[in-house]
Amino acid sequence: MSYRSALASVLSGAIASSAEQTSLSARFPRASVAALSEAGLLGLTVRADLGGGGLGLNEAAEVVTRVSRLCPATGAVLRSHYAAVAFIEEYGSPWVRRKVAAGHHLSTLALADADADGDEGGPRGAGIRATAIRRAGDVVALHACKRDVVAAGEADSYIWSSPPVAGGGAGQTLWLVPADAPGLHVPARPSGAGPRGSGAAAVYADPVLVPADAMLAQDDGGLDGVLSTVRAWLAALPAADTEPAMAEAVG
Repeated sequence: MSYRSALASVLSGAIASSAEQTSLSARFPRASVAALSEAGLLGLTVRADLGGGGLGLNEAAEVVTRVSRLCPATGAVLRSHYAAVAFIEEYGSPWVRRKVAAGHHLSTLALADADADGDEGGPRGAGIRATAIRRAGDVVALHACKRDVVAAGEADSYIWSSPPVAGGGAGQTLWLVPADAPGLHVPARPSGAGPRGSGAAAVYADPVLVPADAMLAQDDGGLDGVLSTVRAWLAALPAADTEPAMAEAVG
């Protein structure tokens, strides 16, 4: 079955039947995301030899456009997922990429830091200043509050940015942070920008502990290239309602 046929089936089925309720109740569209997964559309842009669709930005943009017209929340989730997968395809392990290809892994972007002197309205009060500190045994402690993260508390992983572990400079390091990483916290009630039901909220790491090999890229010249790639994806993938923090973070 072609991706267009698969998409048509999902649109007329799960998404059409739940889009109105998703918007009215601001409830995350789990059934729609599951249907996209089963149809192979979450793995649309993963290489074919890893089990994905092997397709690119144009096809992903078409899928996001058609989904967003019917359900803006599901479209926002899919947009963030495809942009995150651009990082994973560049730097992620074959194991994670196969999980994405099989539709068993939803990812999202957590790139925009909340104001460290502000209050995100979350249970921990004031914002957390972003740091990354190496601990004994090749474990890194990430401290930050990321704002307007789409699918917060629903995704299986977050593409997470931090200052360089070594300190100094104004660069960034990128991490693949699993949703079940110790210390990761998502408020129960979404509070971020984005379409109702997209699950946009602040995500707290105070701290979150990850192995050092969770690093995807560091600010050594390679990071700028992958950020350029994701800028292109975010520019090309339409948003039914803007995700300003996402665009700002990579801009």
